[in-house]
Amino acid sequence: MRNQLIGARTFRTHFLLALFSLVMIYPMLWWVGAAFKSNAEMSSPSFFPTEWLWSNFSQGWVAIPKFTFTHFYLNTFELIAGVLVTSIISCSLVAFGFARLDFPLKNFWFSILMVTLMLPSQVTLVPQYIMFNTWGWVNTYLPFYVPHALAGGIGGPFFIFLLVQFIRGIPRELDESAKMDGCSWFGIYLRIVLPLTKPALVTVAIYCFLWNWDDFFGHLLYINSVSKYTVGLALKLFVDSQSALPWGQLLAMSLVSIIPSLILFFMAQRHFVDGIASGAVKG
Repeated sequence: MRNQLIGARTFRTHFLLALFSLVMIYPMLWWVGAAFKSNAEMSSPSFFPTEWLWSNFSQGWVAIPKFTFTHFYLNTFELIAGVLVTSIISCSLVAFGFARLDFPLKNFWFSILMVTLMLPSQVTLVPQYIMFNTWGWVNTYLPFYVPHALAGGIGGPFFIFLLVQFIRGIPRELDESAKMDGCSWFGIYLRIVLPLTKPALVTVAIYCFLWNWDDFFGHLLYINSVSKYTVGLALKLFVDSQSALPWGQLLAMSLVSIIPSLILFFMAQRHFVDGIASGAVKG
C-alpha cells in the first residue's frame, strides 16, 4: 500500500512537472515552427505550418542588401575571438595576483572588486561612451577588446572572482617546489596554475562567449557601420526594412543565430559543470 502511495505521488509530481515544462517550452516550439511559416500563418497558435517554407532560411540568409549572414557571422566570430583571448589572459593574471601574491591593500582592492559585481552596467555606460567616442573608437571593435584586455568588460569581475576561488584551492606546495627550481612567479602562473585551472577557464570562456554573443545593446551602441554588424544587429535590419516585415525569414535567421551558442554549451557542458562545482568547493 505504501509503495502504491509513493508511486501515485511520484506520478502526480512528474505529470505536473511535465505540464509546466510544456508551458515553458511552448514559445520555443512555436518559434521553431514559425521559422517555416508564411506571414499569413504567423497568427496561428499551432506549432506546425500547413506548408513548410524551407526557403525562409535561404532567402533570409541573403535578405540584407550587399551582405549575407556569412559576413555577419564572420564579424561576430572576429569580435568574440578577440574578447575571449583578452578576457581569459587578463582575468587569469589578475586572479593569480589576488590568490597568490602579497601586495599593499590587497584585501581592500579585492573588496572593491567584489563591490563592482553589484554595480549596474548602466551606471558606467554614459562615461564609457563619451570616453571611447573622444578617442575615436566608436564604430570599431576596440570598445570590446580593450576593457576585456584590462580584466573589465562584460563579466570581468565575476570571472576574476571565480578564478580566484579556484586558484586558492591549488596547493601552495606546488609554488614552493617551483620556486626551489628557480621558477619565477610568471613561470608558476604559466606552467603550474594555468594548466590546473582548465575547468574554470573553460567556464569563463563559455560565459564570455554567451554574454558577448547576446550583447545586442553594446553592439548597437558602438557599431554604426553595416559592414561591421554582428549577427544580432543584422537581425535588426529586418525590422528596419521599409517593405512588409518578413517574419518567416526573421525567425529563421534568429533560430540560426542561436546554433553556435547551443553547440558550444553542449560540447563543453562537462567542463562547465566541473568549473562551477570545483570553484565552489575549493573556495
